[in-house]
Amino acid sequence: MNNATPQVDAPVGTFTQLLSSTRRGARLARLLAVTELRSWDAPQDLTERAELVVAELAANAVLHGRVPGRCFRLTLVLDPAAGRLRVEVSDARGDLYPQIVTDTAGPAALRPGGRGLALVTALADHWDCVPHPPGGKTVRAVLTTRGEA
Repeated sequence: MNNATPQVDAPVGTFTQLLSSTRRGARLARLLAVTELRSWDAPQDLTERAELVVAELAANAVLHGRVPGRCFRLTLVLDPAAGRLRVEVSDARGDLYPQIVTDTAGPAALRPGGRGLALVTALADHWDCVPHPPGGKTVRAVLTTRGEA
């Protein structure tokens, strides 16, 4: 009699780290994310896209979400069975929510920066922003593995 052995899904990987709200903290967030995803054997395409998403969200947390004396938090949750990675960056500024720059003409087009969330939109399957108690916010991006063409 042959009994089917139940398939055990790969465990979900979770990583959380508080980082200083500085340029160095933003850079470290990117490096830690790549190191962690590689240690989980995440697909290279997913790791490369996540690296850019983490870099942008961490930079935004440092530039726009900084409150003196407060850190930002990076969280990664990888579900290998679903081929899905959730990236979360939480900062202390709940009064200032991210917006995508859509004006491609005029004075806004000449400003440096402001287009990073368009990059996140292009790389992630979905992103949003939710309150992070007691007074901050969390920007979440979901990335999934992309099938072979």
